[in-house]
Amino acid sequence: MPTKLVYLTSGRSRKLKLGEQVVEMQHAPPWMLLPSHRPAGEAIRALEWIGEHRAAEALTRLKQKLPRSTVEELVALRPVLPSWMSESISQAFVIHR
Repeated sequence: MPTKLVYLTSGRSRKLKLGEQVVEMQHAPPWMLLPSHRPAGEAIRALEWIGEHRAAEALTRLKQKLPRSTVEELVALRPVLPSWMSESISQAFVIHR
């Protein structure tokens, strides 16, 4: 079964045909593109896909699996993320004093 290739872009959404393969370029907000090829970026895109209502559960699992450097990167990215995601990350990873 052929797979559908979807790439996120800061440009407009469009489909490109390369031979028999169709590649979909899907517009995404800037925060979804940062950091693009790093585990923290993958975690951000996964949280967006999982959604606000299941983010806390997902972050609990991620907390056990992610290296400290990735957690620190997620925490540092909070200002540019949607409020629900930023708050979820804060609750999961930031020690409140």
